[in-house]
Amino acid sequence: MKWLNPNNSDRNIEDKRGSGGGRGLAFGGIGTIIAVIIALLLGQNPFSFINSVEQMAPQQETAPTGPRPDDALAQHAKYTFNSCNDIWANVFTQQLNKQYQNPTLKMFTGSTRSGCGGASSAMGPFYCPADGKVYLDLTFFNELAQRFNAKGDLAQSYVVAHEVGHHVQNLLGITQQMEAARGRLSQAEYNQLSVKLELQADFLAGLWTHYAEKNGTIGLEPGDIESALQAANAIGDDNIQKQTQGYVVPESFTHGSSAERVYWFKKGYTSGDLSQGDTFNSSLN
Repeated sequence: MKWLNPNNSDRNIEDKRGSGGGRGLAFGGIGTIIAVIIALLLGQNPFSFINSVEQMAPQQETAPTGPRPDDALAQHAKYTFNSCNDIWANVFTQQLNKQYQNPTLKMFTGSTRSGCGGASSAMGPFYCPADGKVYLDLTFFNELAQRFNAKGDLAQSYVVAHEVGHHVQNLLGITQQMEAARGRLSQAEYNQLSVKLELQADFLAGLWTHYAEKNGTIGLEPGDIESALQAANAIGDDNIQKQTQGYVVPESFTHGSSAERVYWFKKGYTSGDLSQGDTFNSSLN
């Protein structure tokens, strides 16, 4: 993947790498799934388990200055984030007749504060609808490559575009509708709804890839799409459950199976059609 016309703006970018602080639970992190599974295996309340871990996080949050070894990853994340915002602003105006509001990208190391509470790198990247920010510890990209064998720039961009997809859902009121239904659903039913939300974010990440290539922001090379599909496959609930507990419990899925995540990312990329991303009413999710 090559950046042909990147947007290098630092607007809406908070670079807190090398700092730490914060506690609590945030929305959408891959690491949260792993934490919940571990808690269940230990016979503990998942939320109590997560909170007890997060309470050990430091409170200081002061980013150091000077070059860092992960500067190239930070630049790539910034380029992707800015491209997502440029594209969605255009889609909102031309296709939805709505005004797009940019989220903020906060890059951190270890732990941080968010509008959804505190968070740690173990939770993975996440979007917090309460403050409209995407939170990213860049070490996740290394984990993606080493643990899940999902290497390549587009695999990393997929992660960022997925989280911005959650911001799009928030602006469109989809996230609020899902949360409004939470009180009248069983946990299993709510999990199914969560899966649909996550699969739609995968579709939106594929849609970003389609538009970014079409408008000349990025140039894709052989193997790029495969790397993104490998990332989608690697972080499916079934794959993660196999790694963490050795067996799969579909009723507990919150993000979708590997096959589902691959399908919806690929559909977004190949169709380039926002209207085809209704995962909530599709029989294929």
